[in-house]
Amino acid sequence: MIYLDHAATGGFKPTSVLSAVASSLKLCANPGRGGHRLAVACSERVNACRNLLSELFGGYGFDRVAFTKNCSEALNIAILGGLKAGDHAIATCLEHNSVLRPLEHLKKSGVIDYSIAGLSGGTISPQEIASLVRENTKMCIVTTASNVCGVTPDLKAIRSMLPEEVLLVADGAQGAGHLPISMKETGIDALALAGHKGLHGIQGAGALLFSERFDPEPLLFGGTGSESYNLDMPAFYPDKLECGTLSYPAIVSLYEGALIVKCNREKHATQLLRLTTAVYEGLKRLDDYTAYFQPNSVGIAAFAHKRLSSEEVAGILDEYGIAVRGGLHCAPLAHKALGTYPSGLVRASFSPFQGMREVDILLKTLRAIR
Repeated sequence: MIYLDHAATGGFKPTSVLSAVASSLKLCANPGRGGHRLAVACSERVNACRNLLSELFGGYGFDRVAFTKNCSEALNIAILGGLKAGDHAIATCLEHNSVLRPLEHLKKSGVIDYSIAGLSGGTISPQEIASLVRENTKMCIVTTASNVCGVTPDLKAIRSMLPEEVLLVADGAQGAGHLPISMKETGIDALALAGHKGLHGIQGAGALLFSERFDPEPLLFGGTGSESYNLDMPAFYPDKLECGTLSYPAIVSLYEGALIVKCNREKHATQLLRLTTAVYEGLKRLDDYTAYFQPNSVGIAAFAHKRLSSEEVAGILDEYGIAVRGGLHCAPLAHKALGTYPSGLVRASFSPFQGMREVDILLKTLRAIR
C-alpha cells in the first residue's frame, strides 16, 4: 500500500516516536496524580512536552499549553469556551467543520453570530476579513493551511488588519509541523494542534496553545489532581482545561515528534514542496484531470477527473494499492468556494519521508484510469 492520506493522519511514525510510546506502555503512572517518583517522572515528561511546544510555536509558556485528544477538541475549547452571548466571530470559507460546526451550534442556540470570508485571488483577503469586523466582534478563526487545497492564509497580515481587541485563533491541523509558526510574532492568541499529522505523534495527541489575554472556559469538568477540595475547576491553567487522565503515550509521542520537527522542519518543507510540484506538473500533462492546488510545503495535492467522481477515482486508486481521500474532506465551504461542491476532490497528501517513487506511481496510475 502506498499511503497518500497524511493530511488525515500521518501514516508513518518515526522510530523515536514508536520507541517512546512502547516505553510509556511498559511502565507508566498517572501524571499529576500522586507524589511517588514514577508519577512525578511522568509529570516531568508531560511538562517537558508543554515547554517544547511553547518554544516550537513561539508560545506563552508551559502553563498556556493544554493537552487535548485532537485538534477538534482544542478548537471547541477555543470557540465554545472563548465566545460569550452577544459576540460576533469571523471565520473563512477554508475552515474545517471543527471550526464551522461549533460556530453554527452557537449561532443556532442564539448565543452568537458569525461571518465568513470568501476566497479572493485564490486565498483569504485580510482586507475582506477587516470589512467583516463589527463592534461586537470577539474572535477571528483562520486555518494555517487548507486541508483541501493547501492554501496558507497570511496570518500576520490578517492580524494587522484586525482591531487589537479581536482574538486571533489559528487552526494548526494542517500547517503545524510544516510551516514556520510563531504565535508571539504573528499575534496569534490561540493555536490548535493535531499531534498525529505534521507533528509525527500518534492519534490522541492534540493541544491548545493560548496567550495571556485569552481566558477560555472549560468544556469538561472532573478530576485534575490539583485542588481536590474544590468542587469548581481550578482557576489556573492548564488544569482549568484538563480534566481526567491525560493520554501519556500520546503526549510522549508528541514530544518526540516535535523534536523531529524542531530539527528538520525546513528540510521536510522543501521535500513536500518538491513532491507537490512534481504532482502539479504531472497533472498538467494528463488531459482528464484538473488540479485544484498550487505546489505547497504542507504536502497537499487535490484534483478532479473530468468524468469520474472523486470517490470513484479514490476507489479505483485503492484497488491499485494507493490510499487517497475523495469527497468533501469535512470542509464544505472550501469546496463551494472552489466550485467542486458537492462532488468534491481527490486529495493525495504526502509525508516528508516519501519521495519521487510515490509521485511517479500515482501519476502512472492516474494515467491508466479512463
